[in-house]
Amino acid sequence: MSPEPVIESVGRRNPARGVHLHLGQPNWVLLTITTEDRSPWLANAQVQRLLHETWTEAQAWLVSDYLLMPDHLHCFCAPTEVNFTLEAWITYWKRLFRRRHGRPDWRFQSRGWHHRLRSDESYDQKWLYVQENPVRRSLVTRIEDWPFKGKVHEIRR
Repeated sequence: MSPEPVIESVGRRNPARGVHLHLGQPNWVLLTITTEDRSPWLANAQVQRLLHETWTEAQAWLVSDYLLMPDHLHCFCAPTEVNFTLEAWITYWKRLFRRRHGRPDWRFQSRGWHHRLRSDESYDQKWLYVQENPVRRSLVTRIEDWPFKGKVHEIRR
């Protein structure tokens, strides 16, 4: 199965399907997944542990840095299998996660938002912006104080 082409649309309500992958180049994707109805259950130690375990197992795409907010998560991921689409991987790890936690109220929205980092974009700048989320939302005063972030895989940038 080939990755589907990305079609840009101004003011779109849903993310474009598929990610353009470029062989021989970094293929970093910044992924954002929101909880169903923006329910604030994500930012806790149990969820963090279970997601870390899930992403360790779901290796068609590897998660590097991630951050959990109460109602959404951000993670940087990169493919290891070019024939396993981002959407198929998201569906797979959500199912694994659901089986691990067994809580009917812990549900994600059906789709996520993704942005492939272009060659002129800095991973470090994007990661800093993501880490500033809890500060912008007045959940902590310093980036270092937010406990719900980590790294699953060390991936060369």
